Amino acid sequence: MEHGSSRGFIWLILFLDFVSRVTGKTQVDALIALRSSLSSGDHTNNILQSWNATHVTPCSWFHVTCNTENSVTRLDLGSANLSGELVPQLAQLPNLQYLELFNNNITGEIPEELGDLMELVSLDLFANNISGPIPSSLGKLGKLRFLRLYNNSLSGEIPRSLTALPLDVLDISNNRLSGDIPVNGSFSQFTSMSFANNKLRPRPASPSPSPSGTSAAIVVGVAAGAALLFALAWWLRRKLQGHFLDVPAEEDPEVYLGQFKRFSLRELLVATEKFSKRNVLGKGRFGILYKGRLADDTLVAVKRLNEERTKGGELQFQTEVEMISMAVHRNLLRLRGFCMTPTERLLVYPYMANGSVASCLRERPEGNPALDWPKRKHIALGSARGLAYLHDHCDQKIIHLDVKAANILLDEEFEAVVGDFGLAKLMNYNDSHVTTAVRGTIGHIAPEYLSTGKSSEKTDVFGYGVMLLELITGQKAFDLARLANDDDIMLLDWVKEVLKEKKLESLVDAELEGKYVETEVEQLIQMALLCTQSSAMERPKMSEVVRMLEGDGLAERWEEWQKEEMPIHDFNYQAYPHAGTDWLIPYSNSLIENDYPSGPR
Repeated sequence: MEHGSSRGFIWLILFLDFVSRVTGKTQVDALIALRSSLSSGDHTNNILQSWNATHVTPCSWFHVTCNTENSVTRLDLGSANLSGELVPQLAQLPNLQYLELFNNNITGEIPEELGDLMELVSLDLFANNISGPIPSSLGKLGKLRFLRLYNNSLSGEIPRSLTALPLDVLDISNNRLSGDIPVNGSFSQFTSMSFANNKLRPRPASPSPSPSGTSAAIVVGVAAGAALLFALAWWLRRKLQGHFLDVPAEEDPEVYLGQFKRFSLRELLVATEKFSKRNVLGKGRFGILYKGRLADDTLVAVKRLNEERTKGGELQFQTEVEMISMAVHRNLLRLRGFCMTPTERLLVYPYMANGSVASCLRERPEGNPALDWPKRKHIALGSARGLAYLHDHCDQKIIHLDVKAANILLDEEFEAVVGDFGLAKLMNYNDSHVTTAVRGTIGHIAPEYLSTGKSSEKTDVFGYGVMLLELITGQKAFDLARLANDDDIMLLDWVKEVLKEKKLESLVDAELEGKYVETEVEQLIQMALLCTQSSAMERPKMSEVVRMLEGDGLAERWEEWQKEEMPIHDFNYQAYPHAGTDWLIPYSNSLIENDYPSGPR
């Protein structure tokens, strides 16, 4: 009996392994089909070079994220210069939650089969040249929250089936769609900007008891006016020159720019209980951050800026705020809106459920688990992607100037979200000496910025490198407490000394309790040292950092740097020789899937 049970157990294990392999192979086949459709040009082949048809699962491939069951949950191929068409085989990824193929050169139609991706939360196909209709099958995606199809060549009518979806974000503007805008379902919450620059008819007005001729004239007038408003709104969005009248808070209109809103002071006073001290989430050099609850029960974080008011700065403030709002990436804190009165400047963000990396490392409540090593790796990658977007993909480059663990926020699934970007410029929009006014936090400020006051994207790279050391050690970038042990008060200097004299484990946060991979720690230290080189020119760009974190080029860059720096740095790098970067892809055990932040800071 015992022997039979053992044999049955073995067969069960073999069967489960077989099922796993079959499932994995199906996913491999689906992604290879996608690669075949998109593999035009050397750049594409390089982007997808790790996609190997001989693999059992695709979970080790670049730009692919899996869950603990080795099921693909995310494809990250935005802004990858891809061309070709989507393939119906994508439906063979049943656990896919995030499909990101935005800002490429993709043509053809959206496959009907995407409607079979029942776990899909976000579909981002914007800024391509996709044609044909929006498939009505997308209406089956009961978990879809983010649908962004704008800046394509889509035609036909908006499927009525989409109105039943629980959408938080919808943007199908700048296409060739026609017909009526549905008025039922979740569509009612979206402004005209979500549908702008199409051939769509506005939502029908209620019938009037006036004579038929007058009614017809009214309808024509409404339609013409709506069309004019659509065009004007689209122009405002593209040119970033929107202007809101600064009226007293009690009379503030509800003004939207896409999903971006001007809030009234009254509703933010109610949301924060008149900026109650018990709602304070944090205080920084830009102002105080409060937790708030809007009338629809949505949690937000409201930053009450402390900058000095000057006459005539309202339009410039609005322009800068709107510029910040246009930076949309899942690793950037999304600006929901603002409030401006003669006496107040406020910014409204989604509430970040898990606070900041700094608070998770050093201020976590008793009973809350420490950030584990896989999460720390994912935070390193996510924050790098967000900064790279600010530097390379915004209409106007945004330099953060204060990259640190306290400004890397974590949503409910511990996805890293870069916060407070754009505020350095926003708070100095009327300062003629902005180029020489040093901003930042001691311990994170790049040496060239400190000495000259001149910043560049390499200033952010330095701050990012120090933030990596915060992730590894759990310590502050500047800490007078280290003087008690005759250690350097600057984290970067302390790390270098420890590398000279002590073992690697002396650096790693004790909160990890030894649960980390030594080679991975070494590689993140290598990355941090490359990013914090004294010469700004020698530091990598954030886009290069992302590529190295994804497994491309760290070993070569590190070897090159060692040859140049060995006479200067007096510690034995050969004691830590591991240069492999396989782990640096988005880790396959990730449960981090949320596309938009929603919680405290």
